[in-house]
Amino acid sequence: MTNKKGFIHSVIPYIQIARPDHWFKNVFMIPGVVFALYDAPSLLSLHILFPLLIALIATCLIASSNYTINEILDAPKDCFHPIKKNRPIPSGKVNVTIAYIQWIVLAVLGLAIGWQLNSFFFYSLLFLLIMGFLYNIPPVRLKDIPYLDVLSEAINNSIRLCLGWFAVNDQYPPTLSLVMAYWMIGAFFMAIKRFAEYKRIGDPAVAASYRKSFAYYNEYRLILSIVYYASAFSFFFGIFIARYRLELVLSIPFLAGFIPLYMRMGFWADSPAQYPEKLYKVKGLMLYTSFCFLVLIALLFVDVPFLEKLLTPAHIPGK
Repeated sequence: MTNKKGFIHSVIPYIQIARPDHWFKNVFMIPGVVFALYDAPSLLSLHILFPLLIALIATCLIASSNYTINEILDAPKDCFHPIKKNRPIPSGKVNVTIAYIQWIVLAVLGLAIGWQLNSFFFYSLLFLLIMGFLYNIPPVRLKDIPYLDVLSEAINNSIRLCLGWFAVNDQYPPTLSLVMAYWMIGAFFMAIKRFAEYKRIGDPAVAASYRKSFAYYNEYRLILSIVYYASAFSFFFGIFIARYRLELVLSIPFLAGFIPLYMRMGFWADSPAQYPEKLYKVKGLMLYTSFCFLVLIALLFVDVPFLEKLLTPAHIPGK
């Protein structure tokens, strides 16, 4: 019994660096499924449940592979962070060689499972893995480059959108305006995370020691980038609405309310925006997010006939 407890105790740090608690982020696949079913309602049936389960498992494994290499390569910098210095690798609880093996095994398993679905899904999954390489591994290591650190991590949201879409629809990709909108709202979330981290550390020199891009960032630059990403999301989603679903115009007041609600949270002391995987604990945010999601679903599938007439430009005689 003692040996069993000792084994479990030794395995737990390796599970922790795979970050299964971050699998919550894969909820970003759900809108991809919803939009795919809106685009092709005939795909809705019980037969999609098994592919969705396979897609979720494969995505979780690839995400954990990326998290593992992130933990390995970030360990020296994490020593300068007030919280992350207690992670398994900086605190010496993990054999780094075994961690590298874990990284490779998780990647191979994830790709092997993803291959069982379709080529679109597989290559999207491979893209998610490659972005993990580019984000974490020198000499590229995008996480060290200002603005590219946010954009390269945020694009994982768009990839998850595509993974959800391709789990259901294996014929063609989602429209570019939707993918771009998803990318920009992800960048908005990530920029607020950077802002909250910067404020939490409180010392520019210590912040730069923890994250190289913080040598360039300051609160002013981060806030400007947050406004840019929110604006870009609005424009791209507006294009999607105008071309594909006018009913979604009615969601704009609620989505617009979400932007300052989330941004405000970035100013809190030790903001939960630093830990996206734990945002489900912020009840007010989750209630409002769920409300917005339900509004979007309703407007996708319930027609509002007068909107087309209301929003169609009036005919001008002689034109």
